[in-house]
Amino acid sequence: MSNTYDLVVIGTGPGGYVCAIRAAQLGLRTAVVEKRATHGGTCLNVGCIPSKALLHASEAFEEAAKHFAGLGVIVSAPKLDLKTMMAFKDEGVAGNTKGVEFLLKKNKVDTFHGTGRIAGAGRVEVISEDGGNRMLETKNIVIATGSDVARLPGVAIDEKVVVSSTGALELDKVPKKLVVIGAGVIGLELGSVWRRLGAEVTVIEYLDRVLPGMDGEVGKQFERLMGKQGIAFKLSSKVTGVTVEKKGGATVTVEPAAGGEAETLQADVVLVAIGRVPYTEGLGLDTVGVQTDNRGRIQTDSHYATNVTGIYAIGDVIAGPMLAHKAEDEGMAVAEILAGKSGHVNYGVIPNVIYTFPEVASIGRTEEELKKDGIAYNAGKFPFTANGRAKVNRTTDGFVKILADATTDKVLGVHIVGADAGNLIGELAVAMEFGASAEDVARTCHAHPTLTEAVKEAALAVGKRAIHM
Repeated sequence: MSNTYDLVVIGTGPGGYVCAIRAAQLGLRTAVVEKRATHGGTCLNVGCIPSKALLHASEAFEEAAKHFAGLGVIVSAPKLDLKTMMAFKDEGVAGNTKGVEFLLKKNKVDTFHGTGRIAGAGRVEVISEDGGNRMLETKNIVIATGSDVARLPGVAIDEKVVVSSTGALELDKVPKKLVVIGAGVIGLELGSVWRRLGAEVTVIEYLDRVLPGMDGEVGKQFERLMGKQGIAFKLSSKVTGVTVEKKGGATVTVEPAAGGEAETLQADVVLVAIGRVPYTEGLGLDTVGVQTDNRGRIQTDSHYATNVTGIYAIGDVIAGPMLAHKAEDEGMAVAEILAGKSGHVNYGVIPNVIYTFPEVASIGRTEEELKKDGIAYNAGKFPFTANGRAKVNRTTDGFVKILADATTDKVLGVHIVGADAGNLIGELAVAMEFGASAEDVARTCHAHPTLTEAVKEAALAVGKRAIHM
């Protein structure tokens, strides 16, 4: 195996492995460096994929326990076999990571396992676990090392009592009381998993709302629905300390965000889910002079190039939403740019999905953003209570909301709370990519009876002519 390449990608998460495969397809001699024993990065190993497996399994458990009888399906009370559920999750992870390994081999991408360090222009050192090293020579380097858990100052994560998302995916028993610090995507998804399996869940959020950054109406509706399901929220609150007790569990000290009297909460497990930060440790960025911003993100231009010739970066280590599909698109784009083509990512059309039940999905602008920028818009909203398929499925929580430019009718943003919202948003992503108007969506024939009809009705509602409402 020669050590000279056109491209070396450091990291094989969704951004890295997609970048490598696309580069190989375009004729570039490509290698990847991965510190884990398996490919796929955080997403496939300890993030997106295992969490979705537990979300799916816990939803099935709750359906059997609470909803089957109402459908005329009579079963005895389900019993939780957590060990088997975790094995189900691990099987899904293994299948996905092995799939990436197969794809890299299929596309003749050379793989090196170890920690990648940029030793200089066109040189990547691979340091294996046993301390051995190997130097790769390359024309170009793409940094795709992803992100790490954001730490809360003064709170030590031991992955047993005080856990990150990684530890929350590996609990060996259902905690009686789970305290989640952070009302963002990760905290709410994992909180909902353990709530379904029997935990009493309390979510603490510094801000005065859940899902910061998403459409305000969506956040309010979602908080109400999660509350109905049994998740308790303490908003406008800050955690000032977590003490792990010798007898087991932890004491969480909470104060009002604006200041005031403290209170304590007892928890068997505390999940720290306050976000993620770029992971660039050990890359040697200072040595080669790659510039980062005040949040530790690698600075790049519109072609993903850093200030150092031949070094590029994509995914969670650069600015933008920390989403696997955003990283994938950037990986495709930079590979095409390096091959002399016109790689491009439309950052205005990147969907964001929360895989609770019901799901939450959004794309484009929120009402708050449009108001702030002084953009006149029309809103069309349609509730799932008025959708035939949702009614018979008993999945009537939520709505579809479409925001369109008041002058041109171009779709500017879409926000969905409801069953299967993550799939429903795909139609609007395509529509927005092609510059569709709400009228275009409204005049597109949608199959009946489906949940997608709520999308059509919301588009009709932009023009104040919804049929079923």
